[in-house]
Amino acid sequence: MLEFGENFAKNCPHVIELVGDVGAGKTTFTRGLAEGLGITSEITSPSFTISKSYALPDGKTLIHYDFYRLSDPGLMVDDLAENLADDSKIVIIEWGESVANLLPENHTIINIQYTDDNFREVTIK
Repeated sequence: MLEFGENFAKNCPHVIELVGDVGAGKTTFTRGLAEGLGITSEITSPSFTISKSYALPDGKTLIHYDFYRLSDPGLMVDDLAENLADDSKIVIIEWGESVANLLPENHTIINIQYTDDNFREVTIK
């Protein structure tokens, strides 16, 4: 997933929704993507903080959201909407069901299915 994320960074879209069970590799993909974008900071799951921001060398920002613990995103809706409207932000969303109505119709969905200890099946839409 690290290598896949790093390679995916070469043609990184503005908005990415990551879909998959706990442990499927969503945050690991994000680590690889961040590395491919030139981010040297440690990438950790935002499951308790809801979002984390990372500066890219080109002046853009990677925003990583995890809505797993929120059945209602509340004030985070405004934060997400603001970042989605800003083309200088690359937005990654995990567990995005509660904010699906905010996501642009043409966003990229990466579905990661855990198949066993060493393999993942990935589909991109």
